[in-house]
Amino acid sequence: MGSTVARRAAGVALLAGLQAVLTTMDSMIEPAEQAHQDIVTEPVTEPGTEHVTEPAAPSADLSAVLLGAVEAARKAITDGEDAAAEDLVGEYLGAAFDDPTAATHRFLAAMPGYQGWQWAVVVAAYPGADHATISEVVLVPGPTALLAPRWVPWQDRVQPGDLSPGDLLATPADDPRLVPGYVSTGDEDLDDMAGDIGLGRRQVLSRWGRIEAAERWNDGEYGPGSAMARATKKVCRDCGYYLPLTGSLGTLFGVCANEMSADGHVVASEYGCGAHSETPQPATIGSPAFDPFDDGVLDLTQP
Repeated sequence: MGSTVARRAAGVALLAGLQAVLTTMDSMIEPAEQAHQDIVTEPVTEPGTEHVTEPAAPSADLSAVLLGAVEAARKAITDGEDAAAEDLVGEYLGAAFDDPTAATHRFLAAMPGYQGWQWAVVVAAYPGADHATISEVVLVPGPTALLAPRWVPWQDRVQPGDLSPGDLLATPADDPRLVPGYVSTGDEDLDDMAGDIGLGRRQVLSRWGRIEAAERWNDGEYGPGSAMARATKKVCRDCGYYLPLTGSLGTLFGVCANEMSADGHVVASEYGCGAHSETPQPATIGSPAFDPFDDGVLDLTQP
């Protein structure tokens, strides 16, 4: 009885410190996370939709030269190609000034596989020039262009459940869930046992790692908030199939040994299901009993 009370007290202490630990960790990683969000979540502005300060417009004469270079820009796209290349350039979309001496003409790309893309041709002219020269010809995505998803680093693509037989998945170098084996884990039961028997591991689960696991298990499929648990009043801590974990986590979690339920899974003590060991037997089983019917007593007559 005394050990049970002590273990429950340890579990309460573990939960009581959860908020404080999370607050501390959040304050430590907040600047790094904010910087990461500033980089990763910054929206990508599609070409042609940028909200920037309009560049200074060139003089009227130079504007006429730059804006009048539509055919020269179209020819620059197909220059050196065969006659069929003209079909790759669609309708003219307009022009915009880049600076007082340059402008960009845009054409719709009519190539298969490039729906929504645009040809952008930059032309330039100096004050007093009677024609514009071609500076650059590029193919750029327009507002409706189909683009590949943003590249995601390999270590960020792997999700729980992706590991297959034969796969190797290394632990991150600075995983906060682990501490060296010679450092106290914060779980008195585990620390005392390791010291008594003289055994240890190179790395063990840290206090942060246990709290993170507890949150995940509590909020998961076998937690008290799951649909299965909400459908019954009976809980695992009172079930004969419930095997509590050792250490402080044992006050909150255990393993189910009922093959008809969550067999082999870690379940919360407040989880429950219809296969509880105390589920009563039904009042009756099978079909109702009726007196047998003997058709041998019937008299058969011909019509």
